[in-house]
Amino acid sequence: MIQAATAPGHGIGELRPAPADLPDPAIAPPVVAESGDPFTALRVTHLVARLERGRPVRLAAIVDRLNATWVDWLFTERVVGDAILQLAANWATDYRPTGGILVEDGESGATVTIEDSPRVDPWIVRQAQRQADACREALLDFSRRERTTGHD
Repeated sequence: MIQAATAPGHGIGELRPAPADLPDPAIAPPVVAESGDPFTALRVTHLVARLERGRPVRLAAIVDRLNATWVDWLFTERVVGDAILQLAANWATDYRPTGGILVEDGESGATVTIEDSPRVDPWIVRQAQRQADACREALLDFSRRERTTGHD
């Protein structure tokens, strides 16, 4: 018995050129950044890795830069603060002192100060690599899930 998908005339076959003015379907929906999400954490860590060291930076300015860089995402101060606090907790676990990444309240709102030492860059790269691995794992998990049609 010939399966319908392999029978002549039943497969998709060659695609014809797209009609003129057909819009590009690769439009991505907006993403609302969430606490604990590795994709959010990776974007925050990537920016934190590039901040000037040894001087306070307003959390609001970090949020603004993330929203300007990732225009299809929405970052809030709470979510960005959560990601930075997680980095600070990871630093404290790895290095014990409370230096490293300081989050403090100031007159102009919360600020973040990154320690100005040579140990920060390798450490923050390892953090970002772990987050990127978690992103890849989430994508793999998504691709393994049962399809909505019920077919594998």
